[in-house]
Amino acid sequence: MTALAATSAPSAWWQSRGVRRFMRHRLAIVGLVMIAALTLACVLGPYLLPYDALYIDLRARFSPPLTGSHYLGTDPLGRDLAARLLIAGRISLLVGFFAMLLSTLIGTVIGVVAGYWGGWIGAALMRFVDAFLSFPSIFLLLALAALLEPNPLMITLIIALTSWMEVARIVEAEVRSLRERDFVLAGRMLGLRSMHIMFREILPNAVGPIIVAATLTVARAILLEAYISFLGYGIQPPLPSWGNMLNGAQQYLASAPWLAIIPGIAITMAVTSFNFIGDGLRDALDVRSDHF
Repeated sequence: MTALAATSAPSAWWQSRGVRRFMRHRLAIVGLVMIAALTLACVLGPYLLPYDALYIDLRARFSPPLTGSHYLGTDPLGRDLAARLLIAGRISLLVGFFAMLLSTLIGTVIGVVAGYWGGWIGAALMRFVDAFLSFPSIFLLLALAALLEPNPLMITLIIALTSWMEVARIVEAEVRSLRERDFVLAGRMLGLRSMHIMFREILPNAVGPIIVAATLTVARAILLEAYISFLGYGIQPPLPSWGNMLNGAQQYLASAPWLAIIPGIAITMAVTSFNFIGDGLRDALDVRSDHF
């Protein structure tokens, strides 16, 4: 029986109800394809272009898209917009991904501890979460960005430190609903340590909402990075990001609108795709969902 189960496990995974739900969610599949294409383009694309992101050609300033070998045109210094867009995509996607990892880790730990212990410990931790939520996250983000050195690592930390609260609330509610289940009571009767029960027994059963929250956090982190970079407090030139590309384009909206439209489309594609994937995962991992 064990060998048979091991042999059929991969087939069972691909044929699981959650996977079928996700595969039938058309927008989620579109989002997954778009993110895969965008990531692949940002990783490999700069090596396939004829120009470097920092190469300056003053004779080609403000070239519109599809001009010669400048596929997306050039900026006010004559730098290739396609090369800068893809390098900026690397930075923006990496900031979004690592900010998601850190914020999810912080929120998960606080949510698990608060949900499992409850009482004054849970109340104190959740009031701590509420205190962070009481500050408008945009103003808190801008204040931290203005005080600290605006490099990619610092921007990632700032975004993570202002984005973990929603994850903590989701995890706390999920753990609170699981802590009185039979498998948790059985673990206590067997003398398992609280840390083991929290992170080895309860947490794997709460992974669905965490995955959904993490996916949506990536989209939010990309948008926040673009926002603070657009305002001049984020990634600083000459290092490109989608946000500071928009910042540099605002004075040329009338004469060279492609400078703003192209990075704007990239931000929209990335954020919308991650939101689509999050919606698909939420439907796929919801055991009460039967509309597929």
